[in-house]
Amino acid sequence: MVYRIVLLLAFLCWSFGHAQGFTVNNFKVDITIHKEGYFDVVENYDVNFEEPKHGIYRTIQTLYEVQDSTGAISKRRIQIKDIEVPNHKFDIPFNFMQKYQENLDIKIGDKDITLLGPQHYEIRYRVYNAFIFDEANIQFYWNIKPDGWDANFNQISFTINVPQDVYLSKENTFLYSGKTGTTGVSTDFQTYFTNSQFSGSSKLGSISYPGQSVTVLIKMPVGAIAEYKPWWPFWTNYGYVFPVGMMIVAFFWVWRIFGRDERVIATTTYYPPDNIDPAMAGFLINDREDYSDLIALFPYWGMKGLIRIEEISKKGIFGSKDTKIIKLKPLPADATVYEREIFNGLFTDTTTKEEKDEVLISSLKNSFYTKMNSAKELLNEKAQPFYEGESKKVQGILYVVLILLALALTAIGLFVWGFMGAAAMIITCLVLIYLNKYMIKKNDKGNRLLSELKGFKRFVKVAEENKLKMLLEEDPHYFESTMGYALAFGMFSRWAKKFDALNLPPPNWYIGQSGMSMHGFSKSFSSSMSQAQSNMVSIPSSSGGGSSGGGSSGGGFGGGGGGSW
Repeated sequence: MVYRIVLLLAFLCWSFGHAQGFTVNNFKVDITIHKEGYFDVVENYDVNFEEPKHGIYRTIQTLYEVQDSTGAISKRRIQIKDIEVPNHKFDIPFNFMQKYQENLDIKIGDKDITLLGPQHYEIRYRVYNAFIFDEANIQFYWNIKPDGWDANFNQISFTINVPQDVYLSKENTFLYSGKTGTTGVSTDFQTYFTNSQFSGSSKLGSISYPGQSVTVLIKMPVGAIAEYKPWWPFWTNYGYVFPVGMMIVAFFWVWRIFGRDERVIATTTYYPPDNIDPAMAGFLINDREDYSDLIALFPYWGMKGLIRIEEISKKGIFGSKDTKIIKLKPLPADATVYEREIFNGLFTDTTTKEEKDEVLISSLKNSFYTKMNSAKELLNEKAQPFYEGESKKVQGILYVVLILLALALTAIGLFVWGFMGAAAMIITCLVLIYLNKYMIKKNDKGNRLLSELKGFKRFVKVAEENKLKMLLEEDPHYFESTMGYALAFGMFSRWAKKFDALNLPPPNWYIGQSGMSMHGFSKSFSSSMSQAQSNMVSIPSSSGGGSSGGGSSGGGFGGGGGGSW
């Protein structure tokens, strides 16, 4: 039985190799990097057609997603120019078409001629916009043999020349091979260094199969390569800035009429407005439903005796601290809908739907964000009675207009100015669609509240010790009743620091690990709230590791492949 399985696998492997129709017996690539910001590539293929073929085709990926040092991902289109295939007929797309394709296809051969046996092909081209620039270095990250080839490569060699003032060594030069994503430095190649040249060849018996790639990563010092920035006549290539500018000016003209709040003079006050919780106060002060506004409900609930918060110290050297929220009693009947969304979400088991009396903040990671997003929407809805209804109508009309403009102007931009024009149009429309959420204007009721909130926020900022003493004599719980609002304003640490010298004991609903002084409480509470917000809004995401210079086989530019036809 085992013998039959082995024979079957051998037959399948032979059938797969035979179906390719050709083999690359020897592949050599020479790359010369120019300090002006581009590099030249010369690829030489010695192939053997096992069955009649017209020639080969070479596919070079031109559109990529590039991640910078901050983790932000952006689109990058490299440019392939000056393509030559000496002694062979070849076809490539027009320059106009290349702007809208993710790959460049070079088709080599004649449809009226078939070939069999050994053949040699040389492909020459120049590459622009294919370096990665960051604060630490400039990276040349290129797949000299991408994973999309439909043939075995029996022998691979390469030579990469860098500018004379770039010194190469094992510390800044890396080679990867194998399946895409392989991060370990390749052991299938013998490599060589000179001051300005990196070369190598595959070891005897090392075959690169379809789906495998060979990738080079060279890290060069900042300034070694100029960042290529092409320049063309302004209108032909950048005329889209005029309709973009007109849209922006028109939008802000409408905003000045229907969206900008009336100028409100702050009314000096030592207390937040009556019947306005910290979350609503945080929304009204800047017209945004931030996550920090909702987190400010914790001290608000603590002051009302609804919850107790306990800081849990980390366990072991590599452990991390946690925070426990304990329910003391349910929300009152007059609690807002967004309070209930968060409070009930905290103290309800997600699997059994049964109520519980305590929750660890760490257990909310990657799961509680749906509740937080829902609470943000509910907070927004609850705030609408403080805003003008006419502004809401204008906001709705603008959404429709901006969506129609996005469709029409993107098509115009693509036809007249190409990808950059279309991208500018649609990005501008999307940004204005986002900003349209602020096309809201407070009514008289909202302006009165805003006046009080601004006055109280200013007091939080400039309050003096003597005045705070007087307020504490009138109300010993003054700090507790106001700390949630300071947290929503983003000023909690400053507010708590003002009470350091007043010998005020920390709230009894918070149990920390940093002692009972106000300074210790402030530090502990700020850390716990920061941890709470981080866990409660975190969204599940995949991540990958890296090693050996931060690269991998199949990473970087130069993706694509090739085959026969």
